[in-house]
Order: sequence, then C-alpha cells, then structure tokens
Amino acid sequence: MMNSKKIVIIDDDIAILDSLGTMLDFEGFEVNTFERGSEIFSFVEQSHKPNIILLDMWLSGEDGRDICRKLKQNEETRNIPIVIMSASRGLEHTAIESGANAFIAKPFEIDDIINTVQQLAS
Repeated sequence: MMNSKKIVIIDDDIAILDSLGTMLDFEGFEVNTFERGSEIFSFVEQSHKPNIILLDMWLSGEDGRDICRKLKQNEETRNIPIVIMSASRGLEHTAIESGANAFIAKPFEIDDIINTVQQLAS
C-alpha cells in the first residue's frame, strides 16, 4: 500500500540508513537518505519537501540539534515534523530544546520508528 509520504533520513551510519530506508520503503514511504545533515538544505531548496525528517543528533562534523534548529527557523521547513535519534542521555530534553517534534533513543526498535513516523506523517 503506497501512502506517498516522503521521508528523509539523515544519519552518518550507512547501516542505519540502509535498514531504516528499506523498512520505511517497505511501509510505502518514498525515502531519501543523506549522510550529511547539511544536504537537507539544498534538497528542500530544490522544492523537495519531505513529510517527515529522521535526524541523527551526532553526525560526523555536524550537530543534528543545530540542523533541527535551522530547519525550524526557516519558513519553508518549520512545519515539517523532525524526529531526533540518539543514544545520548537527556535525549528528550535535547530534542525539545532543539525544536524537534519527537525523539527516538538508539538502539531503537523498528516498530517504534514506524509507529512514530506514521503518527507524525498522518
């Protein structure tokens, strides 16, 4: 069943990108993946607006919290739900402080990701 919802996954771990991408594609999402958080800005500038963004908090050389804040401050992207993913302590506080709509602790269960994405994308 295609739900035609677009999702972007940003993580510097290729295994996470592959596994999440495969699972969400199987659930009917149109999936785009990026290893660098800054790639989301050129992606949305090209009129690609995802319905939801899954964003790792700790990216190589980048901070997912800063990327989240920039997206939430931009008029074009502020209404896109963002889910911050991390194994860090205090994740809930950090996610709220960054403006994220939700958070998921790593390691995560695929069902938790799918349920969160389906709730936010509806």
